[in-house]
Amino acid sequence: MIKRLYDDNLYRYSEPQPSYWEATAQDVQVQAPPLEGDQSCDVAIIGGGYTGLSAALHLARDYSTDVRVLEAGHIGWGASGRNGGFCSMGGVGVERKKLVRMVGLDNVREYFRSQVEGVELVREISSSEGIDYEENGSAELEVAHLPRAFELLQEDHDLLTRELGISATLFNANEFREQFFDSSEQYGALQIRPTFGLHPLRYCRGLANAATRRGAILHERSEALSWNKADDGMHHISTAGGTLRARRVLYATNGFMPEGLRPEFYARTLPVISAIIVTRPLSAEEKAAYGWVTDHPSINSRRILNYFRMLPDGRFMFGGRGHTTGHPAGEAETYRRLEAMLKKIWPKWSDVEIDYRWHGLICVTGTMAPSVGRLKDDNSIFFGYGYHGNGVNTATWTGKQLADWIGSGKEPRLPGIIRGLTGRFPLAPLRLKYLRAGIAFSAWLDRRS
Repeated sequence: MIKRLYDDNLYRYSEPQPSYWEATAQDVQVQAPPLEGDQSCDVAIIGGGYTGLSAALHLARDYSTDVRVLEAGHIGWGASGRNGGFCSMGGVGVERKKLVRMVGLDNVREYFRSQVEGVELVREISSSEGIDYEENGSAELEVAHLPRAFELLQEDHDLLTRELGISATLFNANEFREQFFDSSEQYGALQIRPTFGLHPLRYCRGLANAATRRGAILHERSEALSWNKADDGMHHISTAGGTLRARRVLYATNGFMPEGLRPEFYARTLPVISAIIVTRPLSAEEKAAYGWVTDHPSINSRRILNYFRMLPDGRFMFGGRGHTTGHPAGEAETYRRLEAMLKKIWPKWSDVEIDYRWHGLICVTGTMAPSVGRLKDDNSIFFGYGYHGNGVNTATWTGKQLADWIGSGKEPRLPGIIRGLTGRFPLAPLRLKYLRAGIAFSAWLDRRS
């Protein structure tokens, strides 16, 4: 049994989350029978999310590679099928200004170029492969929840437009109220492009079907239980139903990484629980109560931030960070707090019923940036993880870079801040304890402000 960081409640691979996405993607199905018996391939991918499926698609389509994907649950079971559906720039766990101080402007500029490429790659793949992911919105709104937060957004606007070459527009509170929406915590906002919203599970399943059409073989409900390398250089990955032998392996499990599979990956990540609620469809009068006239994906400026968007059918999606145990009781408390926060920000919606509640994991690294590369002591093992809650474009882009690397044999030009294996978290068994302390401190600062 692989030891995991959280309660087993978070790793029930046979049970889909009761999400809005699962309920509205039943018309898009994937044929991915579990692995049975002894099979072999050139490239085995562990993880059937955006990273693994993007890599499988590009390997099969662009390099005619014999590739197979192993997914522990059903395709889209993990974060790729249960996130907020923001195809936006991000992928790091620190503020942009701080990131510049940490790694330098040139590195940040190079990284943001890759983020723009990732957003456009999602569009390109979906267009070329006929994936209907229900795009809506055309920008991301970062809403200041305090006057001081708006001053910080002004600084961010200058950094984005003058130094990073990103399209950004600043709106004061009155301008924003007239053009987008209002709330009890609205003091202006920053609009950033390119960004759009999508149906994350439809996109994930669309990637899977595209990869299959191009020749990749997918196996869902095939959790990797052991992984060894034989004397002949072949990797042996065992599941409950069989064993997959491969010359090369791509490890692409992100926040749900079973880090005990390979010692090289132990304690490289800190999974953080995130949760989402979705209301019933709002009436025109309910939307008008806050002048809601936008479908742009949005976030607020709290340290324990919330992310939200008006969905195409008029439902309101609202998400935020969760508890730190994975236990069902903690899950229920998270939903209660999310509902209370939604009502605090939009009190006129206090009687609106919540129809869907679900949770999952985002992946934090010690560098607070994604990690993409190949193991130094085994050049047959590749990896991509650590998207900090921004995996739609980042993971899709990462999968393509790794596919190009494997398929061509040439290392792609990766931004310096994401290249290579991240360091291990110190005092690894205590990771959840200092995560709890950090969340508690950030929540205290939010309350104090």
